[in-house]
Amino acid sequence: MTGVPGAPPRARGHRPPAGDPVVDRALALLSAFDSNRPYLTLSELSRRTGIPASSALRLAGRLLEWGALERGADGRFSIGLRLWEVASLSPRSHGLRQVALPFMGDLEEVTRQHVLLAVREGEEAVMVERLSSHGAVPALYRAGGRLPLHSTGVGLVLLAFAEPGFQEEVLAQPLMHQPENVPVSPAALRRTLAEIRRDGLSTLRRAAPGPIVSVAAPVHDAQGTVVAALSVVVPAENAEPRLLGPAVRTAARGISRGLGAWRAPATP
Repeated sequence: MTGVPGAPPRARGHRPPAGDPVVDRALALLSAFDSNRPYLTLSELSRRTGIPASSALRLAGRLLEWGALERGADGRFSIGLRLWEVASLSPRSHGLRQVALPFMGDLEEVTRQHVLLAVREGEEAVMVERLSSHGAVPALYRAGGRLPLHSTGVGLVLLAFAEPGFQEEVLAQPLMHQPENVPVSPAALRRTLAEIRRDGLSTLRRAAPGPIVSVAAPVHDAQGTVVAALSVVVPAENAEPRLLGPAVRTAARGISRGLGAWRAPATP
């Protein structure tokens, strides 16, 4: 097919300069929400995404129709349940959660605190499930939230069993323990990761938002790859990691067997 006479040829693989594709702008609207701002007005959506208000309103309307957004009586937007329904189908969380929940329930019943399950996503961990008892210590992270790899129990496990090249990339960055905002020593972190690989267990103590102890263990798939980390988070007072460690490791090995890892690594 020939083009219009005299018109410059259209470059293959390049879109015309008419702005970002609709899908990119729609994703930008969804990404504007976070745990601190779960409700946003139209003007806030426009400001946080850089999309003109008229375009933001039109895109938000389409997302409302599909169910990815909801709008309250006050006019503010929030993430819709349809988006959660679709996200819950992710194989990395759905099958894993189904297998893990009975074991997590047992740990939660024993500890009466928090039990966390997380997977690695890029340079962060994503919590795919959290069980918490009434009266549990304050928790920094929610289910669906992102956690730093270098300063959380589950994150350290996922980092310890990640590819060596990825570990070196993380270790080369200026890292801070959060929320204490204390610099991380690369040498100390390297030793910690080696200990986690050796013991199959991570024990992390932190002072904020309250004194807690996190004990975490790796979860393996049928190929023996570490695909998740399981942890308990308990008050530092009277915490006994030596007792918690075997319980967490046993639960993690049970989840691993449920994922097909019949030859889960033996307890050190």
